[in-house]
Amino acid sequence: MINLITEMIGKNHLKLILSVAVIALTVAMTGCKTPKNVAYFQDVTENVYPSLPPNQIKIEPNDRLSIVVKTSDVRLSQLFNKTLPSDRLGEGYSDYIVTPEGMIDFPILGPLKVAGMNRSELAGFIKGELIGKGYAKDPVVTVDIINLGFSVLGEVNNAGYYGLIKDEMNVLEALANAGDLTIQGQRENVKVIRRENDGIHTYSLDLTNLSELHKSPGFYVKQGDVIYVEPNGQRKRETTTNGNAVMNVSFWVSVASLLTTVIVLIKK
Repeated sequence: MINLITEMIGKNHLKLILSVAVIALTVAMTGCKTPKNVAYFQDVTENVYPSLPPNQIKIEPNDRLSIVVKTSDVRLSQLFNKTLPSDRLGEGYSDYIVTPEGMIDFPILGPLKVAGMNRSELAGFIKGELIGKGYAKDPVVTVDIINLGFSVLGEVNNAGYYGLIKDEMNVLEALANAGDLTIQGQRENVKVIRRENDGIHTYSLDLTNLSELHKSPGFYVKQGDVIYVEPNGQRKRETTTNGNAVMNVSFWVSVASLLTTVIVLIKK
């Protein structure tokens, strides 16, 4: 009877050892697999992906505007471009702050309502006013928004604030400016946080799914956007003590070795 019990215990010990070994092997094999959520655009084929039209950047209250007016009359040009001595091209230009009411005070033309216009619309409006009121025959007007930019935070290689240099900049180009995502960045849940007139809007973007990414209102970047790349599970666990130990193959090998030692001592 005693021999039978001993034999049963031995068999149970053997089963336990085998179970631990299987677990350790499974974890090891899982760790060797290529993660499915690292590659971008996993749905890409030779296809056309429809997308929303790009944003036309609109002038907003508190924006800083650079307005350059060129005419054949040098003295008239200097009148419009007198606020600052020169821009990066060595030409005079004016720096205007849009008031909370959306206005600027423009030389000769006086107060102008500019909020809600894009850059080309404002340039065309000023040009039309100058010609229509007989101040200039051939003006060339260039408008830029000086303070355009967006922020990139989280798991990217170079987080920071970047200039928004064109209307059609999309979130992929914005992330490229920030040096791309780190390997610990979560590709399936990139957040775009945007201030609109009715409040704060948030959009979740899946970089692994190009066909859906193009349809999101957050695909094209707008001024003031904050793009946040969330850390993946492994990165989050690194913030706790031994957070990733359970995912480590050596951890399970150590557990298996410990259990084997304990079983051998019990059998003795």
